[in-house]
Amino acid sequence: MSADVIVIGGGPVGLATALYAVCSGLSPVVLEPRAGTIDKACGEGLMPGGLQALTDLGVDPPGHDLRGIRYVARGRCAQADFTAGLGRGVRRTTLHDALSAAVRAAGIEVLPFGAAEVTQDDDLVTVRTEESGNAGPTLVAPWVVAADGLHSPTRRALGLDRDHTVGRAVEARPLRRYGLRQHHRIRPWGDHVEVHWGTHGEAYVTPVADDLVGVAVLSRQRNPLSDSLAEFPQLRERLEGAPVVTSVRGAGPLRQRTTHRVAGRVLLAGDASGYVDALTGEGISLGLAHARAAVLAISADDPQSYERSWRAATRRYSLLTHTLVQVTRPSWTRRLLVPAAATLPPVFRGAVNELARPGR
Repeated sequence: MSADVIVIGGGPVGLATALYAVCSGLSPVVLEPRAGTIDKACGEGLMPGGLQALTDLGVDPPGHDLRGIRYVARGRCAQADFTAGLGRGVRRTTLHDALSAAVRAAGIEVLPFGAAEVTQDDDLVTVRTEESGNAGPTLVAPWVVAADGLHSPTRRALGLDRDHTVGRAVEARPLRRYGLRQHHRIRPWGDHVEVHWGTHGEAYVTPVADDLVGVAVLSRQRNPLSDSLAEFPQLRERLEGAPVVTSVRGAGPLRQRTTHRVAGRVLLAGDASGYVDALTGEGISLGLAHARAAVLAISADDPQSYERSWRAATRRYSLLTHTLVQVTRPSWTRRLLVPAAATLPPVFRGAVNELARPGR
């Protein structure tokens, strides 16, 4: 089987890549071994830039309007509204269904196989597929975009994972953080993503429907979600009596580093291309920017231009997120963050809207 581009991974970034490919006159095929709607741990908040990117693709998932970000800690609050328009809280499953419908409408084939082996020469990439350990069809294309997630097998197979040793020098040990998420049947009490700051982590509350909120906890501690929520008494009081309607999903460790985003004719996009942290909630928006940039590079027959575009799209996210993660490692600085944001609203508003603007 042949195509212009093979997309490995049928999550939101992979499906968006396929849609961008069709818009550019390319013929894509998507490999995704998981059947049906795919769910995963996710903050589920779309920044205005990410929502605009979906609109440009003709995708308009239902959800709950978001006007900005609110930080909460120990009775203090700092709030910043988006200046580039509304964001939207959208269930991960709802987003996947909307993108899947657009892919079907575009006539894009999604094959129920995983990528078992990726090899390439100067002109073509060959992908050997499998399903439950059994051999599937072999696909050939001039290009491959791997959007196969945080722990990308394709990235690992291509040797693009970066460990924490550079020559003989050992980098500072990274902070390992993990995420947990579930949903409560309750009417949202606001139209902002609410971030509760605790000693060891943060709790994110995202309205995703008129009667549903998603609650995600990011922490350096690998505790059950119910134990982690004990750190946020104000939030626990809000949720008291609200039915839990989804099972807990987890992800991590969140930090994943790559040496390069391009290996010959294979490009990495989304979480597969590297990940700092989920702290700023920009994952989907950033992944959509990667998908667009990868297809533009393929259309121009200039894969190395993707490295430059990837860095440009990722720079502000990486800088702000890495800085915030490092600054809040000590517990005493975590205690000062929300009071500082409340005291300096222009700075907080500027940081939020730097992340919220479209990634081009």
